[in-house]
Amino acid sequence: MKTTELTFQQIERAIRKIADKFPPSEEANVMTDIHFRVTQDTGELMAFDDNDEEINRCIIEEWIDNTDDNFFDEIPSIFRKCLDKMKDTIENMSILKPFSFVLENDEKESIAELYLVDDETVIIDPDLMQGLDEDLNDFLKKLLED
Repeated sequence: MKTTELTFQQIERAIRKIADKFPPSEEANVMTDIHFRVTQDTGELMAFDDNDEEINRCIIEEWIDNTDDNFFDEIPSIFRKCLDKMKDTIENMSILKPFSFVLENDEKESIAELYLVDDETVIIDPDLMQGLDEDLNDFLKKLLED
């Protein structure tokens, strides 16, 4: 799925609106996750708190009537790019740490943990880690042979 600049802008705008509801100057709210829920056929992106109360809602135009079978496999990396780009804004939200951004499908099933906000822990993008086990095994095998 090719992602346009408009899609990135729409997601970033949605994240900014969420962050605006938790300004850094306010006392931190107790919340463990912000849930993004995407509906593939309508392109609707909604954000919810832990109590399933809606925080924000928007439409991602490029996702309207998207019929890709691997839609939910591809969108986590799009969200991660946006969240990483807005790292300073997100990490200063008035929510007690640690908290995370989670992607869900329209049946409220968790698809991916997108971003963890914590002073001591970092989640590495799974795409970056693909093939690492094989590389380490090959390295160890060569090392033991020598």
